[in-house]
Amino acid sequence: MRIGVDYYPEQWDENMWESDADRMKEIGVNIVRLAEFAWSKLEPVEGNYDFAWLDRAIQLFADRGIEVILGTPTCTPPQWMLHNYPEIIQVDQHGNRVATGIRGHRCMNSPMFREFCRRIITKMVSRYRDWDSVIGYQIDNELEANQCRCSVCQERFRSWVKRKYGTIEEVNQAYGNIVWSGEFSDFDEIMPPMGEHLLWMNPSLHLDYQCYASDSTVGYARYQAELIRKLDSDAKITTNTWLCEHMPDFYDLFSNMDFVSYDNYPTAELPQNPRELYSHAFHLDLMRGIQGKPYWIMEQLSGIVGSWAPMGRTPKPGMLKGYALQAYAHGADAVLHFRWRTAKAGAEMYWHGILDPSNVPGRRYQEFRDLCQIVGTLPEMEGAMPVNKVAVLYSSLQEYAFKLQHQAEGMYYLEYLKSWHDAFTCLGIGVDIIAWDAPLKQYDIVVAPNLLINDDRVVRHLYDFTERGGTLLLTNRCGVKDENNQCMTEAIPSVYRDLTGITVREYDPLGMVIRKLDIQNDAWADNLGKWSKRVAADQEYSKVSCTRWCDLLEIHMGSVEVLASYGEEFYQGTPAVSRNPYGKGWCYYIGTGLHREAYIALAETILQERKMSYYADLPIGVELTERTKGENTWQFLFNNTEQRQVVSLEEEILLEPFEMRVIPS
Repeated sequence: MRIGVDYYPEQWDENMWESDADRMKEIGVNIVRLAEFAWSKLEPVEGNYDFAWLDRAIQLFADRGIEVILGTPTCTPPQWMLHNYPEIIQVDQHGNRVATGIRGHRCMNSPMFREFCRRIITKMVSRYRDWDSVIGYQIDNELEANQCRCSVCQERFRSWVKRKYGTIEEVNQAYGNIVWSGEFSDFDEIMPPMGEHLLWMNPSLHLDYQCYASDSTVGYARYQAELIRKLDSDAKITTNTWLCEHMPDFYDLFSNMDFVSYDNYPTAELPQNPRELYSHAFHLDLMRGIQGKPYWIMEQLSGIVGSWAPMGRTPKPGMLKGYALQAYAHGADAVLHFRWRTAKAGAEMYWHGILDPSNVPGRRYQEFRDLCQIVGTLPEMEGAMPVNKVAVLYSSLQEYAFKLQHQAEGMYYLEYLKSWHDAFTCLGIGVDIIAWDAPLKQYDIVVAPNLLINDDRVVRHLYDFTERGGTLLLTNRCGVKDENNQCMTEAIPSVYRDLTGITVREYDPLGMVIRKLDIQNDAWADNLGKWSKRVAADQEYSKVSCTRWCDLLEIHMGSVEVLASYGEEFYQGTPAVSRNPYGKGWCYYIGTGLHREAYIALAETILQERKMSYYADLPIGVELTERTKGENTWQFLFNNTEQRQVVSLEEEILLEPFEMRVIPS
């Protein structure tokens, strides 16, 4: 197992490098990331390269047995390049070149920029391909779906649309361009969404643009990966991602890479509302599910976060260590902390590292030292994976569609996925987050929230899964639109009507409003009473309620059981939650947004019906996960709370706040 830091030798006097490397070696660091922002140091003047300083830095780590992963420095082109070749600078939605001086301002499609990328990457990989300590490359940094609207990108978008549809008539049909006299007569008329009022524009065009933007970024990453592989076929290749504003399709992005990397910054300030979710377990399971194998954390929380926004709270004792071990528990084989030392200059000077600029070891350093020692005891776990029977389906297409047309105030796509993931996690059940079109044979329970955009292949998979005996959970906003982001003409849930046995006769976008919900299923009601006391003991949260959205269900099959109905409004008594037998399995339809305790109680009810074992008395905030490799299993107990917790398994285990206990088989 690897434990390490992100290190920036170019930002510090060279006489500090050796003592830094010695200190890292002494505490147990075995990998560092270098150079992802160092282009101006590597090529200070066009065509004049200086890698000698990087040679010396890498050699210091190699001499101490510390591995190196290099970042291609293409996120931050040097100022001379931006000045001499302004055509490489991104153009924003208003048609203006973005202001430089920050990072990520390059156009990924610019032929000139691609040429500069080719040169610097060729120099880097050719130089280090025979260095045993250099094990691989991180491509660029935190790639978002390409939002550049320059003339090159405009033409690429038109070409993308033409490849997809073939004729302008097909485009007009797919987009419904008859509305507002929006029909195109030629592909040259097609433009990316631009201007002040993007959300007023054609939703079908918008969705295509977001898919193109993702494909554009994937193509840029593939360009770099293929170049690296031609020069060094043994190099391991990745890129670091995060849940950003313009997320690329993760499954496409990493399809040509050796492993997934994620930048993990859990909150240091836990919410007071017991219904608010804060655990990064969902994020970690999402990353593991992209390739279905162990991933890396390329940047891990090391201290106070803040730069362009006010600084957040300092991590409490145990957080730095506990959150890193949480990542290992969910499938990470490497965790690199951002960063070894807090910068003394630049916009991120308040994004704190293990050490402060004073270089004096403090509480964070001592905790990181302890973490390194723990990770040193886990080498046999590398490659181990969780084996889970519950999956939640994720789709970039739904993410894009929800952001393009907000369904209700406060309602967002990932909210539903996180809520269901949390519900099973609170019961000690491991959950895989997987692509919505992934195989489902290994799972007993599949949650498919908010399938707003339809895909016929996914529909068939879900019918087949349920017919074979699986339990499927569908939610409101399923079966609303076709693949072109146009509304279906059949009543919602349209393609899922036979599976659910219901139709949605009307809906009410509640937004932040809370309404009473009457539970009619005895098992769910009993479980809800228990979880209401544990999750929301405060009287303010004790009522059974729903929020965000209300689908008013109409039952059209006698086999359907109503599990809950609305308790107020003009639709009082109207079914809200139902289940229907289909083949050998069951399909649940949850037509509203629940509160945390109701999700957990329903998840427990479903586990009871399937006779699946779970941990009914796991304290709220304690996470139990497992990784298996051959005949060996490691069990992890993580207290993700600020209070001591007692967990009763085969024996009672006392956990301090943010403590992780590793229990080998």
